[in-house]
This record gives sequence, structure tokens and C-alpha cells, in this order.
Amino acid sequence: MSVEPITGRYLTAMVEGAPRRIYFEEAGEGTPVLCLHTAGADTRQWRHLMNDAEITAQHRLIAFDMPLHGKSLPPEGFETEEYLLTTDAYIETILAVMDGLGLDKPILAGCSMGGRIALQLAALHPDRFAGFIAIEASDFQPAWYDIDWFHRPDAHGGEMGAALVSANISPHAPNSERWNTLWMFMQSGPGVFRGDLSFYTRDDSLIARLGQIDTAKTPVHIIVGAYDLTCTPEDAKRTADAIPGATLAVMDELGHFPMSEHPEGFRPFFIEALAKMPKSAA
Repeated sequence: MSVEPITGRYLTAMVEGAPRRIYFEEAGEGTPVLCLHTAGADTRQWRHLMNDAEITAQHRLIAFDMPLHGKSLPPEGFETEEYLLTTDAYIETILAVMDGLGLDKPILAGCSMGGRIALQLAALHPDRFAGFIAIEASDFQPAWYDIDWFHRPDAHGGEMGAALVSANISPHAPNSERWNTLWMFMQSGPGVFRGDLSFYTRDDSLIARLGQIDTAKTPVHIIVGAYDLTCTPEDAKRTADAIPGATLAVMDELGHFPMSEHPEGFRPFFIEALAKMPKSAA
């Protein structure tokens, strides 16, 4: 029997002029690291790193569920609106959580859509962060699938989403973690994965902003899995090359959800990334 060191609480933050009750988890002490989940998922993707005593001895890992994800309830009136995540709303949510938790220049670590928004924040709000770890992140990829399939009355959106993401998980991933990762997508709320993918596959505004990123002030380190079909190593390299001073690491045996699908394989790459970041106030 064991009790994990992760603690979970709720924060009420104002986003788009209305309150959002947002669930977050944290573990550790030291330099704050704000961790962002992928589209259609939640903070459980970060549980292995948050249980890693070596990492949390010097870092305070904080992960939160975006509104409509995991334990964060949808905003009032959601049933009358179509959920389509935008860059502006995403950024506003992240900054509101930081303000609510009093985070001063945390490291931002995001995966997939979280990695994309990390690069947007590196361009638009670099002064708020110590550095950026962009995982499975690139400038832009249009959808190679029909996102409307993830919200239909005649199909189970969660199972459809899991079927899609299963192709982006490395064959080297432990079977148990593969299925734990897929389970998160199976539990996704109706239309949530589709709404996240709308942001991920339609907003190409980052492309023109990559040159604005000043890595001399806030370092950017991009990590990508060789088995990622959505954000390929070529995509990540193209993006890193467009950011002067950005660094890149390719994980030979990992896919699109490395911290969740293969935590032991991802661990050394995450530790290396943290070492590239400056220390900031706890």
C-alpha cells in the first residue's frame, strides 16, 4: 500500500469574462514547472513524472485540466454553444491559472496542443516564463483526418479518438501504459477532442511568429518522438530551425504522448530538458 505525493485542488479563475472552476494537481518543491496536457486528455498524462522523487526534489510540477477536460467542469451554458478552442482563449486560460496560483516565471512544459501553445507563449508572452519545453510541437499541421468524426450521434467520440491516437503511440510503449493513455481519450467529453483539434489543425498563426521568439531570454527546447505521425521529427526540426537558438531532441522509441505512453523512456529526455532551463523562484 502506498499514498502518492500528488495533491489535487480546485482554482476558480476568470476566463473570457466568466468564472472557470479548474482542477489542478501538483507535487514537489523548487522551480515551478507548469505542465499542459494534450488535446482531449487531462493531467493524468503527467502522473508518472509527478511521482518521480528525483525530479520533484528540485521542481514543483503543476498540471491542470483545461475547462471541459478531466475534472474541470464546462463553463455555464456550454450546452448551448459549440466548443472550439482558440489560441486566445487557450493563452488566457493558462495565464489566469498562473495568476491564480501566483506562479512567477515558471517553466512551461506542454505536449501536442500544449507544445503548440508553449511556442505561441514564447512569441507573445516570453516575460511571463523562465523557459519552454515544447513536446511533440511544431508550427502547424493541417488535419489528415476528418475531425467531425469525433462528435457524431452515430459514433462514440471517445473511442474514435482513441482509435486515432493509437496510431501515434510507439510500438515500444508498455502495453499497460498504451491502454492507460487510450482510456483517457475514451473518457473525453462529447465534442471536446474535436474542439481541441480545431485549434490544433486550423490555427496557423504561429508560423509567422516563430521569428519573434528570443531564446537568449527564454530558452526553447523541442522534443519529438520518432513514432509520431501527427508531429513528425521533420515537422519539429523545421520548427526548431525557424527559431534562432532553439534546441531539438528526437526520441527514437517514443510517440506522440511520451510522458504517458512510455514514462521510463521519456524520463531522461525530460530531465535533459529541465537542465536546459534556468532556475526561477519557487
